[in-house]
Amino acid sequence: MTRMMTVIGLTVVCAASAALAEFDERKLVDLTYALDERTVFWPTNKPFTWEKSAWGTAPGGYWYASGDFSMSEHGGTHIDAPIHFGEGRLAVDEIPLQKLIAPAAVIDVRPAVEEDRDYRMTVADLEAWETRHGRIPRGAVVLMLTGWGQRWPDKQRYLGTDNPSDALTLHFPGFSKEAADFLVTQRNVYGIGIDGPSIDFGPSRDFIVHQIVNGANLYGLENVANLDQVPPTGAILVALPIKIKGGTGGPVRIIAILP
Repeated sequence: MTRMMTVIGLTVVCAASAALAEFDERKLVDLTYALDERTVFWPTNKPFTWEKSAWGTAPGGYWYASGDFSMSEHGGTHIDAPIHFGEGRLAVDEIPLQKLIAPAAVIDVRPAVEEDRDYRMTVADLEAWETRHGRIPRGAVVLMLTGWGQRWPDKQRYLGTDNPSDALTLHFPGFSKEAADFLVTQRNVYGIGIDGPSIDFGPSRDFIVHQIVNGANLYGLENVANLDQVPPTGAILVALPIKIKGGTGGPVRIIAILP
């Protein structure tokens, strides 16, 4: 029995390796910005810093490189864990893996954002998408395509203000309270995301979308890159955050697997 299990295990590993070797790279879209000194953070949050702690030939004659970094949990392409705005809700390390791999529903509101930089996605936007593509799947991640990524990493343009250090002067699009309520109560999504700084629009003072989504034990994805390369439906989203025990969020590597 042990030998049979070993053979079966090796067969599975070989099959998986072959499948990965043949995986079409054109089916993968990287939805993550690299972290560097230009990465955009919320005005009140600690920015990303990185420095070399060792870089060169070690005493033993071999190459050795290492670095140190520090940053807020909420900057660059990142996840807002439910505990971020939901007391007693899941921390980032507690989010089930199966909820971090989900169908992607991309809602394109770029024309509306061109008319109003503080545009908030409406229930009508969601219903119009469903008219064209069918009902938003249960357990999907709904991604708001605003076109805001074209402004990255210009902090003034991306945060919509001449004073990007002042959180009271921000202007950019986000979800509406009504859309968040609809997705949480009527569509049972796993999370929502946006190609901008926040799932709440820039002038928000109560962050009601965060309250609704995180309060329902769901997560948010912010500063999603290259979202215009993902079709409205059919893609699978994989969003794997750094596993900070008790964390309110953290950097996340997001990819889309295209149909």
